[in-house]
Amino acid sequence: MKHGKKYLEAAKLIDKTQQYEAADAIALVKKSATAKFDETVEVHIKTGCDSRHADQQIREISSSL
Repeated sequence: MKHGKKYLEAAKLIDKTQQYEAADAIALVKKSATAKFDETVEVHIKTGCDSRHADQQIREISSSL
């Protein structure tokens, strides 16, 4: 699959063997953004909570960077 110049430049900034801290990952996403619109980042976190129990429910908070 071929990729464009902007994608290849952004891909050079990211080390796929490294796990980034949240603040570093957000800074890296902002640095590599090339679109002319507000881009979206989706995060998946495994918490191990059982949503059937009221005391273990987690609420969603969405915010813009």
